[in-house]
Amino acid sequence: MRVYVPLTLPGLAEAHKAGELGPGPLTAYAVTPGLREWYVSDDIEELEYAALNRAAAASLRLLAGDPDAVRRRVVVALDVRDQDAVADPDRVLVESALGEVRVAAAVPLAKAAAVHVDADDAIGDVSAAAAALGAADQGDDDAQFTVDGAEDHELLWYGVQEIPNLIG
Repeated sequence: MRVYVPLTLPGLAEAHKAGELGPGPLTAYAVTPGLREWYVSDDIEELEYAALNRAAAASLRLLAGDPDAVRRRVVVALDVRDQDAVADPDRVLVESALGEVRVAAAVPLAKAAAVHVDADDAIGDVSAAAAALGAADQGDDDAQFTVDGAEDHELLWYGVQEIPNLIG
């Protein structure tokens, strides 16, 4: 199963140094039955893109909690055994938890298929979105508009071998 783990650049640097994402449990996003039902799609690429975007939103939350991190969302795509990615049955259809899974143990970075990271030109919008996240959560429409602005930026694809250049 392909799972998408939200991180920040400092988190990616730690994973690179340790050679693994962990310790567990890791919060990740994947194509779950709830995500399939919500998006009403059988197109696996479309559903994986939705899971990636859910992870990008979670990365934004991590950035909001780490004011020193470079304002670039980071998502690591990992391949794990199906039984290693478990959705909370009580939250399967909760909109804020769509696609969310837990991976119980640390995962070697060697199992990463790719890393997705914002381009430099997204930093301004991602920074503004991270700052506005709290107000958006409280129902502020202007703040939500700012948060949505970060979603206008597509994450770029990087091979795992490019991680040293991303964190360097």
